[in-house]
Amino acid sequence: MESNHTYATTDKAVFVDQDNVLQRKTSKNKGLAGDDNPSDADDLLEAMGYQSELVRSRSTLQVAFMSFVLASIPYGLATTMFYPLIGGGPVNVIWGWVVVSIIILCVAVSLGEITSVYPTAGGVYYQTFMLAPHWCRKITSWICGWAYVAGNITITLSVNFGTTLFFIASINVFESEPGVGIFQAEVYQIFLVFLGITILCNLISALGNKWLPWLDTFAIFWTFAGVIAIIICTLALAKEGRRSANFVFTHFEPTSGWVPGWSFCVGLLQAAYATSSTGMIISMCEEVQHPSTQVPKAMVGTIILNFICGLLFLLPLLFVLPDLAMLVGLASGQPTPTILVSAVGSQGGAFGLLIPLLVLAIFCGVGCTTAASRATWAFSRDGAIPGSALWRQVNKKLDVPLNAMMLSMVIQIVLGVIYFGSTAAFNAFSGVGVICLTVSYAVPIAVSLLGGRSHLRHGKFDMGILGLVCNVISLAWSALAVPLFCMPSYLPVAAETMNYASVVFVAFFVIAAGWYFVWGRKHYTGPPVHDDAAIERRLSTAGHPHQF
Repeated sequence: MESNHTYATTDKAVFVDQDNVLQRKTSKNKGLAGDDNPSDADDLLEAMGYQSELVRSRSTLQVAFMSFVLASIPYGLATTMFYPLIGGGPVNVIWGWVVVSIIILCVAVSLGEITSVYPTAGGVYYQTFMLAPHWCRKITSWICGWAYVAGNITITLSVNFGTTLFFIASINVFESEPGVGIFQAEVYQIFLVFLGITILCNLISALGNKWLPWLDTFAIFWTFAGVIAIIICTLALAKEGRRSANFVFTHFEPTSGWVPGWSFCVGLLQAAYATSSTGMIISMCEEVQHPSTQVPKAMVGTIILNFICGLLFLLPLLFVLPDLAMLVGLASGQPTPTILVSAVGSQGGAFGLLIPLLVLAIFCGVGCTTAASRATWAFSRDGAIPGSALWRQVNKKLDVPLNAMMLSMVIQIVLGVIYFGSTAAFNAFSGVGVICLTVSYAVPIAVSLLGGRSHLRHGKFDMGILGLVCNVISLAWSALAVPLFCMPSYLPVAAETMNYASVVFVAFFVIAAGWYFVWGRKHYTGPPVHDDAAIERRLSTAGHPHQF
């Protein structure tokens, strides 16, 4: 396919024909953030140095729906219920969800502001390069890009692995004898189930790409139907009685072994994990009709929707919560199926209520697989991943970056082998996914803030002083989250229960640093277009920003 640029993999990269692009943009009285129709979005993408290779088929609602599916709040909260229960009980569950939702709303606002100016599948990596000072833009964007790609891949891994554990726990609501489930899976059997789920999600994402927006739409109605069924059945039946409001909102019982305050913080992993996908939707910018406005609005709107859905899901479970010590002592590490069995008094009834969550888990896996493939593909376009010439290819028949998707899948499967050595592998996968994504979100927010946020005047999502406050809160959360989610969930720690998130996190960055010093330092130049004079000319043609 012919193009008027080459990807920036050498120091002699040829930049896009900027003057022609500028002339087209000026004639339409649009600026860098102007994309009032899909062709404008393609012109904008070309101005940033890339040729449009993917079909822009998603509307505003479909973008919001995909963002919702990436989080899949009831599923995400259900699979990680163990962490706040051991961290502090009901208080940790409810107030942890409220606190983290407010923080993540600040992150969404901060990323939305920047994305309205630079809407590309490169997402936070591209934004970091454009916003960082000249002397450090290469290494800063390199670190951010690797963190973003690693976060996308490991959070997808954690979703599929969490689905595996939740599926087995759901089957085991049926007992062969009291306290003994019918499927006492061996480690290799758990890995094989994980393998099957991972392959299934990749097949759906690759072969059904044109139907994914409709799948996301269906998932919205499916989710709320499932949540309503859980609310009605658990509260109406409540076979073992109902807890008081005082218990639900004020009972704090840390059993993790950490000091109470830190135990509460470690329990925040549930809420952080469920909302960690906030910025992953940026990778879909090049498949969205109006990315400068649709993607920021989808990110912010979805957080509000997620918050409401999360409360509707969590509150009924806490009102029928059985013995806390029994729940945190479950060998499966999955309390939600046990809570439902206790509430409805029927194994078959509980399994029926779990079906919507299991189906939603597959939807979530497909959405994360799709986003991870786009992030990997976009970073490969600029030669930042070994073998990038292969990973940046787009399969024209399927209209997906198939090679990048397969690379992501293979990495997930290889990392999944960790489970053979540690039963706390899911904790590591979810922890490192949250850490990497948090770092990747923090970097562009930090460089934007340090640069005085001056670039936002050209966007359509400038939140003014509120945006500044959101930036500060986002960075403070990032500083806490990175060390926090490297910690084991409970004490004392043994080799098989250790949280290996820090090990996986360091491994990714050793690979990233090694590749940078072997190849990137000399050859990597960042995105195709980074000529400051040309960027200033394009920015000067920007129309009036529209605040949201």
